[in-house]
Amino acid sequence: MINVELLKKTCETPGAPGYEQRIREFILAEVTPLVDKVEVDAMGNVVAIKKGQQDKKVMVAAHMDEIGFIVTHIDEDGFIRFHTLGGFDPKTLTSQRVIVHGRKDFIGVMGSKPIHLMKPEERNKQLPISEYYIDLGMPRDEVVKYIAVGDSITRERELIEMGNCVNSKSLDNRVSVFILLETLRALKGQTVPYDIYGVFTVQEEVGLRGAISSAHLIDPDFGFGLDVTIAFDVPGAQAHEYVTSLGKGAAIKIMDGMTICDYRMVNYMKKTADAHDIPWQPEILPAGGTDTAGIQRYGKKGAIAGAISIPLRNMHQTIEMANKADIKHCIDLLTHCLSELHQYDWSFENVDGKRSKPAAGDSYDFL
Repeated sequence: MINVELLKKTCETPGAPGYEQRIREFILAEVTPLVDKVEVDAMGNVVAIKKGQQDKKVMVAAHMDEIGFIVTHIDEDGFIRFHTLGGFDPKTLTSQRVIVHGRKDFIGVMGSKPIHLMKPEERNKQLPISEYYIDLGMPRDEVVKYIAVGDSITRERELIEMGNCVNSKSLDNRVSVFILLETLRALKGQTVPYDIYGVFTVQEEVGLRGAISSAHLIDPDFGFGLDVTIAFDVPGAQAHEYVTSLGKGAAIKIMDGMTICDYRMVNYMKKTADAHDIPWQPEILPAGGTDTAGIQRYGKKGAIAGAISIPLRNMHQTIEMANKADIKHCIDLLTHCLSELHQYDWSFENVDGKRSKPAAGDSYDFL
């Protein structure tokens, strides 16, 4: 159904925000044969360009960075203190293995005060990040030969298949990197209506930074964000809290905490999915945001933007889980959406479905 081996390599290649060197090199090797031109901008965004037949631009953004950590201190006993790069739930970190990326890579384990030594009031309190440390199993003299303040840290987890799902670190957002690569592979050799700018962005987890700069440079007419979304379809959750569910298809974003998607793009994606029998589900995410916001707002003229989201359980935890069929449906939906953009009427419509007409004496140009 999907190329699990490629997804595995994509997820397991490290790349914390601001330290995307390895995942960038991996993406460059994979994407270069699939498109007409590849550029890397000053921030490190990879821009893969496939030329179209008409003079309009479509930007598709999938961020390549993963949540991680940065070394802030090495104490006299060789234990490492760290700060987060992106959002973490501290309670998921106890006794987890990580990789510290210094002059060499070292496996470490996150530790905190043992429960046996905690006071009663401490046992019922969530530990802050500042209470954790990383143990490399080496004395300070050995640690400082290879590790320095400012080195990045990522989670140590391999991708495995579980039933109909994949389970791994960094599915947020490497699954979208994989989807964009596979979409460009599906479009190789095919004619597309508009220039496609497939952008593998940096530093999304710390503020959409790569998407903002690349959208300003590209100035797209249309935009698609690719990112994961919450699947809270688990015991104890109420139906209205699910946001999305695993196995029910690609999620079409309506809004999140940073973006109200253009209703024209939402309708276009729904109609495209229905026309090709692609299962889909609506997504309204109460908080958080994705590169969609950068695409929509930071081009010089703004963009008609929406997003395809991949339902994900255990987001921003040590391991995350996605359904393989959902991933395939996202590839199919994006492929058809990019191929058929020119076939849709992008003029504004009233609530009753009729095209808005300019007032007498006024004139408007619609995309």
